[in-house]
Amino acid sequence: MKIITFLLLGLLSTTALALEPGERLAPWTLLDQHDAPYTLNDQARVLLVARDMDGAKVVNAALDGKPRGYLEQRQAVFLADISRMPGIIASLFALPKMRDYSYRILLDRDARIAPRYPAGEGEVLWLQLDGLQIVSQQVFSRADDLRKALEAQASTDSQ
Repeated sequence: MKIITFLLLGLLSTTALALEPGERLAPWTLLDQHDAPYTLNDQARVLLVARDMDGAKVVNAALDGKPRGYLEQRQAVFLADISRMPGIIASLFALPKMRDYSYRILLDRDARIAPRYPAGEGEVLWLQLDGLQIVSQQVFSRADDLRKALEAQASTDSQ
């Protein structure tokens, strides 16, 4: 009986993390790779979330060669969970490399924000927003697919 109760509680806790269309996101503030603060607000149309290094690599590959301001033009925000990265590695290697990227990365160093969003290993969660309300969500595991979706977002925004 205890096992069944445990399994049911586990199932309920994972469904509680699921995000639904119509749900409103709570604003939060994080620092980017340049230690500049950003607060999620009504202007964001797309929230990209990577919960691990492989997911972040998908975003990096999708944005490779794109000009500075590419995400901002699409009203897109990229949140990376770096809480599992050892601090010494982050400060000596990862952050200096991230500062060279042409796009802003909001860094969740303490897993305060990213666990709210159900992105799997090696995946990027795309939340389409309207005034912080979730319109839809997609998951990407391939850079080409994410790049195409971002290009489509540009044409959607210009209409």
